[in-house]
Amino acid sequence: MYILQSFISFSLQLHFIISLNIPPLIKYYIFVRGSHTMAKDFKHSVHQLFHKSNEGANTGAESVGILKEYYVPDYIILPDLEIEKLDETPTSPVIVFINSKSGGQLGGELLVTYRSLLNKSQVIDLGEKAPEKVLHQLYFNLDKHHRNGDNLSAHILKALRIIVAGGDGTAGWLLGVVSDLKLAHSPPIATVPLGTGNNLPFAFGWGKKNPGIDHQSVKSFLDQVKSAKEMKVDSWHILMRMKAPHGSPCEPIAPLELPHSLHAFKRTSASDELTEEGFHTFRGGFWNYFSMGMDAQVSYAFHSERKLHPEKFKNQLQNQSTYAKLSASQGWFCASLFHPSSRNIAQLAKVKIMKRPGHWIELPIPRSIRSIVCLNLPSFSGGLDPWGKPDKRKLHSRDLTPYVDDGLLEVVGFRDAWHGLALYTPKGHGTRLAQTNRIRFEFHKGATDHTFMRIDGEPWKQPLPMDDDTVVVEISHHGQVNMLATPLARSKSVDMPATPSSNDDEDYDSDEDISDDEHSEERRKLGAADTFKLPDGFDMARLS
Repeated sequence: MYILQSFISFSLQLHFIISLNIPPLIKYYIFVRGSHTMAKDFKHSVHQLFHKSNEGANTGAESVGILKEYYVPDYIILPDLEIEKLDETPTSPVIVFINSKSGGQLGGELLVTYRSLLNKSQVIDLGEKAPEKVLHQLYFNLDKHHRNGDNLSAHILKALRIIVAGGDGTAGWLLGVVSDLKLAHSPPIATVPLGTGNNLPFAFGWGKKNPGIDHQSVKSFLDQVKSAKEMKVDSWHILMRMKAPHGSPCEPIAPLELPHSLHAFKRTSASDELTEEGFHTFRGGFWNYFSMGMDAQVSYAFHSERKLHPEKFKNQLQNQSTYAKLSASQGWFCASLFHPSSRNIAQLAKVKIMKRPGHWIELPIPRSIRSIVCLNLPSFSGGLDPWGKPDKRKLHSRDLTPYVDDGLLEVVGFRDAWHGLALYTPKGHGTRLAQTNRIRFEFHKGATDHTFMRIDGEPWKQPLPMDDDTVVVEISHHGQVNMLATPLARSKSVDMPATPSSNDDEDYDSDEDISDDEHSEERRKLGAADTFKLPDGFDMARLS
């Protein structure tokens, strides 16, 4: 079965590459790049097949038991229970959150497997319980029992790890909830790839293919979680403000009313200190990327199609094939013919970056750029790296190597779909525009009546008022969360220069040393959200 799946995957991807209306040389680059990955997948599938066969021959129908090293008892999770004594202390206690709606049927099946190996109470179906309620109760219990002398509670406070299974939207939801806890030591998070792009899992070494749901696969994943290293990741927050338009709304339009994930734009309340009379103000946050333009429009079309025909989006390979076809069908390979120049980033908005507190400078944007990406992780659109790996010969007074915890975003531009295909070639990358910890978009009056934006895979169509030039989007750094990374992680940390994913480049030599304490007030003015709380009434089935 594993071999057959790999062969079918290879055949479908080869057929799609051949069907593209692009020069043979580009097809060759894509095929060579993809073939290397598919060959490794095929080899891995064969290894899995024989490994499972040998395991079955050696162990037979081995009964499934509770994995005590990951166990968390009920009195830690549920309210008003008496402390219970365990025979042995769990060495790596985990809490597991699963979006049972993700991955077609995989989410529900994975839920059953985890609950058969762990305490059912420590495996939460996100369609039934909100993670903030679960974690608030858990940390309330831990604090109470710890103060009453419970040694296990003290151990779990230090050793707890969180697993979240779902798409990038689900992973972002959990990251936001954990950020809101404002703990002295936030529990690190591992992500199970159940979505389509799976950029967050891929960036930290958890892969981008949907996982196995059998007991052995889950046990193997738990073992990786136990040995994974903690890595801090920057959090980014956004403020968008515009004058209330005359006659037309400016609310973000999600695909067919599909709500954005937790951290996408939502309007501030009347009591919010950032709300100004006569203005509409929206704010939110992200951990992977914010993008605007060409790529966000394609993503918007994909999500709209998935909402209209959910029965056609039941497996990862089919989703990726549909996404690629939409990219080709929307005219981005002939952007100069099918898309007006008013949609180009330079004609749409003035872009500024902050080099030092309170001092904005204009960032020159080539007139041909139709898509701009503010990137925090080296994984975009299914594992591609728009920033790439800078040639050391191009490094001058500072290191261009991107780190996920250096307080900087990498800003990259793309001209059209041809430019995007460069990411499939060796050393391919977009147009590197800047590295910055704050960026601002000031939209030109009457440039267009709307644009497309995207946060961590969640797109929307953003109406823009035509009668004023007050529309501003600002992005600023605000805090960090803890992730779990395997040795295969693409992400690099300034604190972990010796990790397998790191190179021998020199440390980043920043010309601006801005501490959180010194400039927290400045960041507050830039719109850093106080909370990532999910809006009331949110439908979990609509989250990736």
